[in-house]
Amino acid sequence: MKQTNRWMGFVIVALPLAALLGFTALSYPRITIALVAASIGLFLVSAWAARELLGTRVMAIFAALALAMGWFAEQMGSSRGWFFGRYTYTDVLGPRLGDVPFAIPLMWFALCFIGYVIAQFLLWRQPVSEGQSMPKVALTSLLAAMLVTAFDLGADPYFVFVLKAWIMQKTDGGWFGETLQGFAGWMLISFLIVLIFQRLAKTAVIAPISPHHKLAAFLPIGIYASAMVFQMLFSQPIETRAVALFAMGIPTLACAVAWWQWKEKA
Repeated sequence: MKQTNRWMGFVIVALPLAALLGFTALSYPRITIALVAASIGLFLVSAWAARELLGTRVMAIFAALALAMGWFAEQMGSSRGWFFGRYTYTDVLGPRLGDVPFAIPLMWFALCFIGYVIAQFLLWRQPVSEGQSMPKVALTSLLAAMLVTAFDLGADPYFVFVLKAWIMQKTDGGWFGETLQGFAGWMLISFLIVLIFQRLAKTAVIAPISPHHKLAAFLPIGIYASAMVFQMLFSQPIETRAVALFAMGIPTLACAVAWWQWKEKA
């Protein structure tokens, strides 16, 4: 019965997202359909992994917090220039809530969860930790924010120059035309999401180790590594491809080793 209730929870979440994708398919080009589908898929995979590692209640707290804070930060950025500098979303990422495409808050949750798990492995050699002190919580949040921002070093220029998903008001920023303020904003928002999540959740109910548990712990590493490979192959400007190898590759390799050691002990 408990397993059935878990899957029913996912159905309840997945149906509105599937409806959003269906709406997108009616009125947007293929690239937009692919991007919306990718963001939904990334959200659902991350939600499944978070549920396996943290439990349904804590996963829901994390997802709700990241969706709300991610949307607010982006809305304030696009309308008032807060956090990231002023910019305007185009129609490339599909339907919006206010000024912000639905796909963007979904990505905020996925990226912050991925950063959280990788930070846990790098610092504490396990995917989640129970009852951490405030200094450890802050350190985990800081490293998670750095990992999320390392992804953005290559992703942000790609979304602007290749996909043209948004237009920056200031086009001559210090990072290949992107503003350095944007990366400071990524650091701040992702840090706050992970920090507040840990304080709200307080203690995560860690499920007994199982094959699903081990897979759930590996998925964030695999997704992060896949994003690194994509940026190394396709990111523009071309200089950002080398950035991806080192900015994302070093923590990915170290985290994969930490996961392997944890898996062997589990």
